[in-house]
Amino acid sequence: MNDEQPRDPHTEVHRVADPDATRVASYLAQPGEVGRVLLLYSGGLDTSVMLKWIQDEYEAEVVALTVNLGQPGEDYDVVRGKAMQLGALDCHVVDAREEFASEYVAPAIRANADYGDGYPLFTALGRPLIAKLAVEYARRTGCDTIAHGCTGKGNDQVRIEATIATLAPELKVIAPVRSWQMGRDEEIAYARKHGIPVKGGTETAPYSIDDNLWGRSSEGKWIEDLAHAPDDDVFQLVTRPELAPDEPEIVTVGFEAGVPVSLNGERLKLVDLLERAASIGMKHGVGIVDHIEDRIVGLKVRDIYEVPAAAILLKAHRELERLVGTIHQNQFKPELDRKWAYLVYAGLWWEPLREDIQAYVEHVNTRVTGTIGLKLYKGSVRVVTRESPNAVYDAQLATFADSGGLFSQSASPGFIEIWSLQSRMARRARGDQ
Repeated sequence: MNDEQPRDPHTEVHRVADPDATRVASYLAQPGEVGRVLLLYSGGLDTSVMLKWIQDEYEAEVVALTVNLGQPGEDYDVVRGKAMQLGALDCHVVDAREEFASEYVAPAIRANADYGDGYPLFTALGRPLIAKLAVEYARRTGCDTIAHGCTGKGNDQVRIEATIATLAPELKVIAPVRSWQMGRDEEIAYARKHGIPVKGGTETAPYSIDDNLWGRSSEGKWIEDLAHAPDDDVFQLVTRPELAPDEPEIVTVGFEAGVPVSLNGERLKLVDLLERAASIGMKHGVGIVDHIEDRIVGLKVRDIYEVPAAAILLKAHRELERLVGTIHQNQFKPELDRKWAYLVYAGLWWEPLREDIQAYVEHVNTRVTGTIGLKLYKGSVRVVTRESPNAVYDAQLATFADSGGLFSQSASPGFIEIWSLQSRMARRARGDQ
C-alpha cells in the first residue's frame, strides 16, 4: 500500500534551509543562537575589533574576560577600561598566575615536558586554563557563547574549543578571526572607522607575540623565511648570548617531590621562583630556541621561543630525576613524558590518558627531592653539582676500589659471560665464528 498522497502540481513547495546543514561542528554558533557572548579579551587589535564586530554582526551583548598568566608589561586597568569603552557589559580580569604555576607548570616540570625537543609548552599549558575560566565566567554571567581570537592555522583553536566542548557542551563557540577573512590592514581600517584605539598607532606589529610565566613566542615578519637568520629585534626577553656577562653564574635549584621550591638556597613560592629563574636566565642569554614545529593542523612552522625559566628548571629536574631513578625508570619514563607533552600540545589536556600518565609521573616524583647546581654562561646551561637523599648513587661503589657488599668486581666475569650469551650464540649460528 502506498501512503504517499498525490502532489498538486500547482502547489508551491517551500524548502526551509537547515542551519545545521552548514554547521561543521555541533558546538559552533549560528547567528540566531547568539544572545550574550563571553569574549576572551587581550586588549590587542584582534580582540578589540572582535568586541565591536560581535555586537554589530550578531546583535549580541558581550562580556569580556582577561586572564593574567604572567604576561610582562600588561596594565590590566587599561585593558579593562578599553573593553568597557568598546561596549562590553563588563570586563573580568582574573589573576590566574598561582593556579597556572601550581596546576599546569608544575605538572609539566615533573613530566620534563617539551614538544619536538625544544618547545616547553608554555602556550599549550595556558590555553586549557584560559578556556576553563571562560566556561566558568560564561556560566556565571549568563552567556550562551564563547568567542576567541584564534586563527584557523594554529593549535590554539583546538586547545580552546576542545576544552569548551569537553567541559561545557551546552555552550556555543564563535571564532571571528577564523571566519571574517580580514587581513591586518582591514582590521586596522575597521578599528579606525569605529574609533577602536590601536596600540602603537596604525603600524603593523612586527611580530605576533604570546607570553606568560613560562615563556614567550614570536611569529611573523622574517620568521617564516627559513633562510633568514634571526634579527636582533626579536629578542625582547632574553639577552643575546654575545651580550651576556663575561662571568658565569652558578644557580642552585632545590626540589621537593619534583617541584622547584628554592633558588640559591632561598625558599620561594612557585610564581616568584619562576619569575626569579627567568630573570637570571635572561641576563645570561639562556633559553633562546629557533624551532621547526609540526602543528597538529598539518602545518610545519618556525617559531622563535624565549624560555629562560624552562631552560634552567627543566634541565635541573631531568638531572635530579636521573639521579634518584633506576636505569629501568630512566629508560621508561621519557617515553611517557613524550606522550604527556604531545597530548598537551595537541589540545587534549582533559584526555583521560594524560591523567593516567600524570598519576605515574607524580608517583615517580615523590622521590625527586634534592638540589642541582647549574652554571650559566653566554646562553649555555650546564649541570655542575647534584645532591639528593634519595640518590641511587654511592661514591664508594663508583670508585675503582673493591667495595664488596653491594658490588664485587670479582663477580663481573660470570655476569659478562651470561650477558653476552645470546649474542655469541647468534654469531655462531650465522657462521660468523
